Amino acid sequence: MKPETDVMVVTPHPDDSEFGVSGPVARWIQEGKQVVYVVCTNGDKGTTDRSLSAGALAEIRGREQLAAAKVLGVREVVFLGYPDQSLEDTAEFRKEIVRLIRTFRPRIVVTSDPHRRYLWHRDHRVTGQVVLDAVFPFARDHLAYPDLLAQGLEPHKVEELLFWGAEDINYRSDITGTFDLKVSALRCHESQVREFANPHVEVWLRERCMKMAEGENFKVAEAFHRVELPK
Repeated sequence: MKPETDVMVVTPHPDDSEFGVSGPVARWIQEGKQVVYVVCTNGDKGTTDRSLSAGALAEIRGREQLAAAKVLGVREVVFLGYPDQSLEDTAEFRKEIVRLIRTFRPRIVVTSDPHRRYLWHRDHRVTGQVVLDAVFPFARDHLAYPDLLAQGLEPHKVEELLFWGAEDINYRSDITGTFDLKVSALRCHESQVREFANPHVEVWLRERCMKMAEGENFKVAEAFHRVELPK
């Protein structure tokens, strides 16, 4: 059995975690916490470059994600390998996330908000909903997936959920000390950064994070909807 993990980040695509939570991830790791990534899709659709095949793009994005994780100090990256734009809210997908929660036993799980309205990638909505259901109640209940029990994967109660991309923000995390690491990790996703309309990535990102910190006593933040789960 793997050692218990402080934080598990479940990201729909390579690069979403760098956009959504890499500032807090860098701080948690500096504090000595263990962080693992679960990357649901291989990102094989995310380009306007018609010279790239889906397979070649997936390989590139896998390498980029590993490089970004290394910059931050993420302990392990698990690639589920689903094709981009293919995620569905299925029993199989949910069970896979439950298996990983019971394997890594995180205190905090971070993912994309399933309830963001209108313009939101379908993979983001589906991932958020599947993770929410996996955390509560499926990972918690011993009678859910008895075959996982037979494999030695005991139930696990996650203490806290953080959703990035939320419209209903109730928690802001100070990333003043880790903003530069966030930028460095995001720049590892070269195939995606060059797709941005704004070539000044750091300036755009700082303005975005400053807006998220409005009303707080720190300058830059990442913002979430936070849920504390019953014990």
